Amino acid sequence: MIKKKYCESTSLKCEGLVFDLDGTLLNTLKGHAQSFNRALETLKMPRHPIDSYRYFIGNGAQMCARRSLPSDSHHLIEECVNLFKDDYACSWYETTVPYLGIQELLKECSELNIKFSVLSNKDDIFTQEMITKSFPNINFDYVAGFGHREIVEHKPHPSGPKLIANELDIDINKLAMVGDTPTDIETARENCMTAIGVSWGFRSRTELYEAGALAVVNSPEELLSLIKC
Repeated sequence: MIKKKYCESTSLKCEGLVFDLDGTLLNTLKGHAQSFNRALETLKMPRHPIDSYRYFIGNGAQMCARRSLPSDSHHLIEECVNLFKDDYACSWYETTVPYLGIQELLKECSELNIKFSVLSNKDDIFTQEMITKSFPNINFDYVAGFGHREIVEHKPHPSGPKLIANELDIDINKLAMVGDTPTDIETARENCMTAIGVSWGFRSRTELYEAGALAVVNSPEELLSLIKC
């Protein structure tokens, strides 16, 4: 059942796109899993299969550490996060790649004068570096990771979307939030943005529709067709 509000005026007509990062623009699942598992191994804690991290990540490193540690070991969260970050900083590029068709989607959006930005719960230092190195020839209109920035709170809190709407100079209800998790859909719904899910990320189509996605696309090409309608 859909519990959250949704603005009736929201449609697929939009002037700008706000992309989630992990599971939407970049396939980061393996890198996250390996770095967290190495952190857990150092702490002598149980490791997890890569697929388990589909449900661990998405709400910041602190929450991922909490979800990956045994319930009686939450006193190790800070240490786990620090170990993860040290490892991830040196290894993310080994396993992280843009999803097929994303480069072309962003280039065409630029040609169509559709503004696009990134809103991630990942720490800003990682978000900026990953966008710069993964998309060296693409100019994003705004990029923000809010994992460790005091000016805003994690998605789905409205402070991030409001900041981006201001930076893009677009009314927030004329933006579409594009993401692969229920958190992204909730972010859109709470801010009267168009909620678009992507099926190639970390969560299922069913979860995205149940969260209230107005549409779930199967490819970047389908997303482009949708926003051009």
